[in-house]
Amino acid sequence: MKETMSKHWTSLLGALFVMTAFITLFKYSLDQGWITEAMKIGFGLLSGAGIGVIGLKLAVRRPSSLIGEIMIGLSACILYATFAFAGIFYRLWEPMTVMLGMSAVTALISAYAYKYSSRLLINIAMAGALLSPLLMRPETDQVFALFLYMLVINVAFFFLSIVRGWHELRVVSFIGTWLMYIVYFIHYTPSTEGLWSMPIRYALAAFLFYTVGLMMSSWLNKLSFDGIDLYLNAANGILFTFWALLILNHEVSYGYILTFIGIVYLLGSYVIYIATEKITPAAASFFLVGLLLVLISVSSIGGGYDSKPLVTVLLWGFIAAAAAVIGRIKGWLMLSLASIMAWFIVGCYWYIVTWDTPRGEWFGMYVPFLNWGAIAWILLAALGFYFSRTLVIPHLPEKANRILGHVYALLAHLIVGGLLTRQIENIFTEYMPGSHAVYLALALSVSWGCYSLLLILWGAYYREVLFKWFGSFILVLVAIKAIFMDLSGQEALYKVGVLLTLGAISFVITWINGKWRVQSDEKPSEDKQATSDS
Repeated sequence: MKETMSKHWTSLLGALFVMTAFITLFKYSLDQGWITEAMKIGFGLLSGAGIGVIGLKLAVRRPSSLIGEIMIGLSACILYATFAFAGIFYRLWEPMTVMLGMSAVTALISAYAYKYSSRLLINIAMAGALLSPLLMRPETDQVFALFLYMLVINVAFFFLSIVRGWHELRVVSFIGTWLMYIVYFIHYTPSTEGLWSMPIRYALAAFLFYTVGLMMSSWLNKLSFDGIDLYLNAANGILFTFWALLILNHEVSYGYILTFIGIVYLLGSYVIYIATEKITPAAASFFLVGLLLVLISVSSIGGGYDSKPLVTVLLWGFIAAAAAVIGRIKGWLMLSLASIMAWFIVGCYWYIVTWDTPRGEWFGMYVPFLNWGAIAWILLAALGFYFSRTLVIPHLPEKANRILGHVYALLAHLIVGGLLTRQIENIFTEYMPGSHAVYLALALSVSWGCYSLLLILWGAYYREVLFKWFGSFILVLVAIKAIFMDLSGQEALYKVGVLLTLGAISFVITWINGKWRVQSDEKPSEDKQATSDS
């Protein structure tokens, strides 16, 4: 086919030009009132049939020549344009008449293409079939006739694509169908009111048709569910999701839409697994996409309430934790990596929304660290420490895994810092609502100073220089805040106490660093002595 197209692509282009000229002449003659609609339909049917007969005779007499094949394809294009004019541009024919005529022409050219392997013919016919309704867009809504029109050509082209292995047929028909949907949605601006409006029906029909059709194509193609069918299925899901969310925006929550699509892909994953009796990349892709859509839909729980962000973080935090544990037990690396990605995204999201989110009180009153907001922080921090201590990526060097472990631990420490900050803010908001803002600033300085001390202790215990540097960096920031920001205004006595506290923390850190340095120096000496003794 590649060689044929390289030689005869200009023939295909020429047929498209003739087809476009024919359609343009139809519309122009209509505008000028030269001939009646019935005369145009008759002329289209006669010319299409006549060119088809001539092309068929040429194909029989000269089988090696492609002229006859091109003429048969051009005749199909003219007939398709005539059907589109009669049933879509003007409703001169009933939708069932259009469907019968389309079915007859499509069946004839499909049978000819199948019998004689006329790939160029069917490509010309397909181009004309898709181009005709795109060029002739009516002023009135004839969408049902268009639906039947597209259904016939898609069934035929899909059939030939599967049985003959002509992949371009399902690719082009897929693109043409969704392009047709977009053009007619914009052209008609149909009503989208109601849960079962016409636009959502046609989008759903296209989505299910291509999902089932592409699955059948893969099934019949030696159970090969990878490649072009997988990519088209992914594009099909994305397109339907976009249009469903756009059309049903004010009718139903997005969670229900994503749940439906997720269930379809989970069923597809199950079908692939049953057919291949193993977990293939296609089955895994369908399963992961379906599971992700279902999880996203589940996260819509709590929509419309101020506590929605808190519910989302807790839900996804527990999902990430469960994925991390299962991934470690089963040895599924991809699941472990997915849990890390979910943990990181949820952590960033929580840092952004936590400051305006309700605290999630348990007992009708605020208790520090005993509220759902604190639980969300603790869950994310614990998950980060879990990753830093247990997660090892097999294909990475030991040094790279160690660096990643440090990164997880640092991110977990940042989460702990957020936990302390938020809980202290809540204490002042709940129990000291009339207090001066300077008290909160001083309390945060002391808490962050204590936290820097804990970081340095962490580094000393595990003998990790990185945490020592991180704790020292936080202490420097606290010093800048305390000296240049907290000292402004009144309440000097409290500030003196805070500064003395920070000073004491600094001296303790100096003592810890000194002890650590002595122990680090003693260890090489002991190793050297042991070597000399041996």
